[in-house]
Amino acid sequence: MRSMRVGAMVACMLVAAAPASADVKAGVDAWQQGDYTRAIAEWRPAAAAGDADAQFNLGQAYKLGRGVPVDLPIAMEWFRKAAAQGHQRASDNLGLLLFQQGRRDDAMPYIRKAADRGEPRAQYILGTAMFNGDLAPKDWVMAYALMTRAAAAGLEQATNSLTAMDKYIPSDQRQKGLAIAAKMAQDKGAEIAAAQPGPTPKPVPAPAREKPRPIASAPMPPSSAAQPTPKPAPVAPPAKPAAPERIASAPPKAKPAPSGDWRVQLGAFREEARAKSLWASVTAKLSGLESYQPYLVRGGDVTRLQAGPLRTEADASRLCGRLSAAGYDCLVKHK
Repeated sequence: MRSMRVGAMVACMLVAAAPASADVKAGVDAWQQGDYTRAIAEWRPAAAAGDADAQFNLGQAYKLGRGVPVDLPIAMEWFRKAAAQGHQRASDNLGLLLFQQGRRDDAMPYIRKAADRGEPRAQYILGTAMFNGDLAPKDWVMAYALMTRAAAAGLEQATNSLTAMDKYIPSDQRQKGLAIAAKMAQDKGAEIAAAQPGPTPKPVPAPAREKPRPIASAPMPPSSAAQPTPKPAPVAPPAKPAAPERIASAPPKAKPAPSGDWRVQLGAFREEARAKSLWASVTAKLSGLESYQPYLVRGGDVTRLQAGPLRTEADASRLCGRLSAAGYDCLVKHK
């Protein structure tokens, strides 16, 4: 197994906050209109007063350099303040930025929590650490499970790492990892269905006696929402690493099948109108979805939004990965 070096800047997610005050909402509206200076002016007083959403948004602004100069230490401080109040996305961003800055020991507690919540880039980092036994105890079963989930979300580097892991992890351990990954996906789907969200302005067998070389630890590749120039992170692998490959900022588009028994589910809602609104938002944001048919599946007092049909589970997983990379929760379903 050749030594792998997979490096890129941590993804810059779009500003997203369920507004907790009129000021925060006004800032989100200004941001979506491209008026970043006014957005900052709306958020700063609310952030200083302790509003976690405003603190998260200021952190995003300083990370992206919109309305203010890029300043990662200030971004991390705002993320830290919001995370201390339980803001999960702020916590996720803080962990990823700490890891990017080389403060890996400090980052890992945040990375673990983000991976537990299903954040694909955190799953990639934790899976790499568990495979190498670096920053986390070696656990090939869990490493394979986490990398499988990250790959299903559309992270190409995770797919490449799975191919490398296949050369060293015994078949029985890979099968256990796949079972755990399937349980993770099932639990995530149940969580999505229970949440019943409404629309919010929400703006990665071993050869005989051969010792595997570690996969080089590095921050996650950008998500499809970000457009930074990739910068490989410095690592010190045991052998000279191959030059890092340029990773596309978005996974390949899934090709819709004309028929099949598989679908992807995007959420469950008490009001049917919200399901229709989400589908309109998804098709407006992502090209190529007009080939799929939306399904409004009613059960009890909720309406589940599904899209399809897809011919195979693999087709559904690819579409789900594309949706996840664009920021939408997704679950593969067999009708």
